[in-house]
Amino acid sequence: MQIALRRVHDSDLPVFYRQMNDPESLRMAAFTPKDPADRDAFDAHWRKIRASPAVLRTILADGDVVGSTAVYGEPGEREVTYWIDRAYWGRGIATAALRALVTEVPERPLYARAAADNTGSLRVLEKCGFRPTALAAGYANARAAEIEEVVLRLET
Repeated sequence: MQIALRRVHDSDLPVFYRQMNDPESLRMAAFTPKDPADRDAFDAHWRKIRASPAVLRTILADGDVVGSTAVYGEPGEREVTYWIDRAYWGRGIATAALRALVTEVPERPLYARAAADNTGSLRVLEKCGFRPTALAAGYANARAAEIEEVVLRLET
């Protein structure tokens, strides 16, 4: 399977919206918008981040849009994020996409956060060189509860 990153196109947004409303994906991600089904809020969020200095990429697998990835935040505190369509989980796509993204953005350190029980995402981050540095607690909208999250850091 050929994995590639490209700039986000307007035509990607409906795909991202659908992907981000999958109940199992929301539960695993945990830290999501209050109401992921609020299309106006979704569109406003994407307008804001597309106008920011964030590095936003669409993830393609054999030419199909399968997710998104980004580096965002202030210098010295920049974080990575990614979202893969659940139909494509377990195929190495997140790992390949994140490796490509961190190669494209040489700034270090980079940070990441994942729900402590999201073993798949933690494994992707570790394969890409991120190392756990702290545990934190945060309110997870998708679970309507405070949960533990792992903070990770990439140095090189």
